[in-house]
Amino acid sequence: MSTIINNPYDLGAGALAARNKVLRNTYWLLALSLIPTVFGAFLGVAMQIPVPRGIFGFLFFMAVIYGAYYAVEKTKNSGAGVFVLLGFTFILGLMLTPLIGRTLGYGNGGMLIMTAFGGTAAVFAVMASIATVSKTDFSGMAKWLTAGAVVLILASLANFVLGMPMLWILISVCAIGIFSAFLLYNVQQVVNGGETNYIKATLSIYLDLYVIFSHLLSLLGLGGSSTND
Repeated sequence: MSTIINNPYDLGAGALAARNKVLRNTYWLLALSLIPTVFGAFLGVAMQIPVPRGIFGFLFFMAVIYGAYYAVEKTKNSGAGVFVLLGFTFILGLMLTPLIGRTLGYGNGGMLIMTAFGGTAAVFAVMASIATVSKTDFSGMAKWLTAGAVVLILASLANFVLGMPMLWILISVCAIGIFSAFLLYNVQQVVNGGETNYIKATLSIYLDLYVIFSHLLSLLGLGGSSTND
């Protein structure tokens, strides 16, 4: 059963101001991180930069994520942490090149990208609102969500061998659901003071949104694409 947490507004003025500052800085840095992401994706598509695909691309993606967590952990208390984070988001923008390029090959590719972006923004708005106003403690979800993410990783690796389209659709749907819940958890960690470093908080929330967007766009490409005449 869910437990009830203390209302964050029952804090002293100083503690409340500190939490609001972390949340505000997180949102500002999250918005800023979209710039190198978009630039990386644009550069990758425009210059047709080769990006690892298939199982090697997936393993490279995982290596980049773990490397980013390590680098941010080492630099989170300095201005260098911001540049590390922005560099990481640029690399992930580049890694969207195959997906964005394939989507733009559809007659309605631009609309699919905007729809995926709008859907991701809507998920963020809903989950951030719930995390901000709810008195329910969602921290107990962490271990279950982590287990779900591990299962997704293993299923993704297996499907690179099996090559089953229906399994990939199932993986994408589950990924959107699991990382939407992760988004709820990570935002509430900031709201309730569980995470006090805005660079680490931004990294976690950014990755949630990145996974949601990429899988949503992949599904839209399967179900709503039209070919050029």
